[in-house]
Amino acid sequence: MTDGPLFVTSGDRAADERYRSALERVARGDLAGAAEILVHAVELAPTFATAWFALGAIRDNLGDREGAIAAWQRARDLDPEDYHGARLQLARLDAGEGTSAMTATYVRRLFDQHAAGFDEKLSGLGYRAPALLLAAVREVAPAPLRIGSMLDLGCGTGLGGAAFRPHVDWLVGVDVSPGMVAKARAKGLYDWLVAAELQQHLGAEAAASAHYHLVLAADVFGYVADLAPVAAAVARALAPSGLFAFTVETHAGGGVVLQPTLRYAHGGAHVRAALADAGLAPLGLQPASTRTEQGAPVAGLVVVASTGRPGKGDCE
Repeated sequence: MTDGPLFVTSGDRAADERYRSALERVARGDLAGAAEILVHAVELAPTFATAWFALGAIRDNLGDREGAIAAWQRARDLDPEDYHGARLQLARLDAGEGTSAMTATYVRRLFDQHAAGFDEKLSGLGYRAPALLLAAVREVAPAPLRIGSMLDLGCGTGLGGAAFRPHVDWLVGVDVSPGMVAKARAKGLYDWLVAAELQQHLGAEAAASAHYHLVLAADVFGYVADLAPVAAAVARALAPSGLFAFTVETHAGGGVVLQPTLRYAHGGAHVRAALADAGLAPLGLQPASTRTEQGAPVAGLVVVASTGRPGKGDCE
């Protein structure tokens, strides 16, 4: 099963108790029993979105596709902000949702939930996006590397900031998750940190005429379906000849797909189109894996773009 949602009470004590009892059944491996208890929970509290979502997840694991779809549709309808990710699960099952965009509420919940052990988890996956991005920026920037101001989009716990801090005069980090921002703040790396939705923050920065020499996004766009709006917003926040460096997970096609991991993979054609529409030219667009999962490298791209001309590193 995918990571479960944080518990949200139904307001009905008996329904809440059944929900907790179902989780205990899941922990013992009794998925069928857990599903039966959750059916009773939603009979008591028909608007209990958390229980509907959990019922969908359990039915999915039991191989009951239609039952999972029905439960997740109910959770989606009860939860417009998609706190639990029901819309994404429906998209994964090709249940009429298309390539569903993630809500800020869902992403915030997801990363708040995992903030405490995030660094340790990534270390176990051989995470290397910050190192790959630093190497890619070094390839196109004058030596010695010196960056006046940098915006770390989706800064998380500050792993990207740690890699670039020795080369940056003014370092700003933004993340939708207050839990992640708190972990980053504890490291003392950033000159300024803010918890905000990325697109809104970029708009505010552009409106305030903030212009960064580098905008970084290390493994952020696995949670962004369409790169065009964020690339356009980054372009408005860049100083002349500023750099936009980021990683994406990728796939053999040209568009965007929602993977079983509930992260997006972006084809090379989608990345190039988003940059072109934003008036940014790729200086480097190279295949690289930022981490391993289940013992295999995750296919990805490391991209550096600017308002300048395309560079030799762009691979067709």
